[in-house]
Amino acid sequence: MIPSRLQFQLEAQATGSRARAATFQTLHGVIKSPLFMPVGTQATVKAQLPEALEAAGSQILLANTYHLLLRPGPEVFRKMGGIHRFMKWPGSVLTDSGGYQIFSLPHSRSMTEAGAVFQSYVDGQRILLSPELSIQTQMAIGSDIMMVLDQCIPSTADEKAARAALQVTQRWAVRSLAAREESPQSMFAIVQGALYPQLRRESAEGLMQMPFDGYAIGGLAVGEAKQEREDVCELTAALLPADRPRYLMGVGTPLDVLEAVHRGVDMFDCIIPTQVAKRGSCFTSRGIVELRRSVYKFADEPLDPVCACPVCAKYSRAYLHHLTKTQEPLGWQLMGQHNIHFSHDLMREIRQSILEDRFLSLYQEKRQILQVDDVDHPITGTRPIPNSRTPTQVVGDYEVILPEGEAATMRNQVTGKAVPTSVTGLRWLEELQLTRKLLIPAGDGPEAPCPLIVWDLGLGAAAAALALILAYEKIAEEGPVRPMQIVSFCTDVSSLRLALSHKKRFPYLRHGAADTLLHRGVWESRFRQGLSWTLIQVELGAADFGGLSRPDVILNQGTLSDQVMAEVMTFIKAMQPGQMELIQCEMEP
Repeated sequence: MIPSRLQFQLEAQATGSRARAATFQTLHGVIKSPLFMPVGTQATVKAQLPEALEAAGSQILLANTYHLLLRPGPEVFRKMGGIHRFMKWPGSVLTDSGGYQIFSLPHSRSMTEAGAVFQSYVDGQRILLSPELSIQTQMAIGSDIMMVLDQCIPSTADEKAARAALQVTQRWAVRSLAAREESPQSMFAIVQGALYPQLRRESAEGLMQMPFDGYAIGGLAVGEAKQEREDVCELTAALLPADRPRYLMGVGTPLDVLEAVHRGVDMFDCIIPTQVAKRGSCFTSRGIVELRRSVYKFADEPLDPVCACPVCAKYSRAYLHHLTKTQEPLGWQLMGQHNIHFSHDLMREIRQSILEDRFLSLYQEKRQILQVDDVDHPITGTRPIPNSRTPTQVVGDYEVILPEGEAATMRNQVTGKAVPTSVTGLRWLEELQLTRKLLIPAGDGPEAPCPLIVWDLGLGAAAAALALILAYEKIAEEGPVRPMQIVSFCTDVSSLRLALSHKKRFPYLRHGAADTLLHRGVWESRFRQGLSWTLIQVELGAADFGGLSRPDVILNQGTLSDQVMAEVMTFIKAMQPGQMELIQCEMEP
């Protein structure tokens, strides 16, 4: 057996589950698992003080090699004595290798066996990020745990592409190990293979022949469905050795973490706790609270009555609602602090239940609570329409009607308006003449064409945006196309959440873009260069569109008042001149 630098000790495994509790030793202390790692991409967790992170119970912070290579650069860390001294963090640090950033920047890098060549967003310099440079940078940063450089691809990639990426990752793993030399830092390998069980086995078996201190499950949460992610996670975790930590990369909603612990994973990271806090979303012991909702304007009560964090001890929901509506940075800080505290509390509770062999009952209890959307609004549940046996489901202000053997429909309960949920019954696509707008005429010069910018006002169940995406992908098969950037604006994502819970009834959502958009706020096509979709949650009547490019097309979902629509149009017309189309999204009768 190859010795581990982490001195991993398995303490308990739950009955009826793969969930396990363990301890291991880094260069900066003893780590208790399962654990969640807040993401400090650029040597800082956004809007959080190191002292607050330590007080909340953070054991390991994650920093990113790609970003820290560009700024401040390895020479700064060498001179300052490493990242711990640089950012005044006493705990442990794990550095990602930059592989995900290679994956997420498909339009500004090129791949070779040597590594990824990309252009620095700091000074425009072209850089070859090789396994050797990644490890040398991580050694300069001084992290406790380094990650090998891997080639991450979409989880939905075909088997040929997945195998090729896996083989590159295996060769880069060998080079990463050699580059570590005698450094005392630990190193994790990354299992790839997309959604193909045989490739996951091949990847795990090859990596386990090398002296790694832990293993990460990579290539998930990048386009696949939730059930697919959970199945591949369970399969891969079972392939990995019991005497090493198992790390699921980039997954971090409380419910996703709970499910992955049940499947045998020990470590997690994600930007979600601070990212959703910026929009006023908070995790609580009774479900998710959306503090931008006006129902909290006069709520003189703690965010979570059973939470012991400093935010819940001091501030009311009304004050946090005010900070959210005014977009004050303090709101982001306080709600991020609470969400991180909640994540660590959840991990501590899970760990204790494993040690006491009662995890399975905790799992059944928590998975019901953690998926509740908002405790002070109608909770998701099936109920009959009066005088009807047709089942419905409600989330927030939206209701989906699920008649047996017929197409499902959705409506806003407050306004009574239907929400478009079909990509084939939308009349405006013909009016838009997308093919004419996107295809690049034969003989045009090599200069990069300007993107077609579409503003989608309302989002709804994402039918309009996905109709555009599906149409773009079809048009791109006919010849060269210009880029297309879709920006969806909305105040509430309840309708999309509701639709995503019924993908069988709304098959256009199987595309995967909407899942990524909801979790990350942005989606970029891995197959069609230049195709992207961004979500901006904002009250449109009070929105500041500064910094956004002027749209070529505006899709009106019909959910805005005439006054708000007039204000939006006035602002757009004041931007740089140019032609613009206003398209009304309508469903076929």
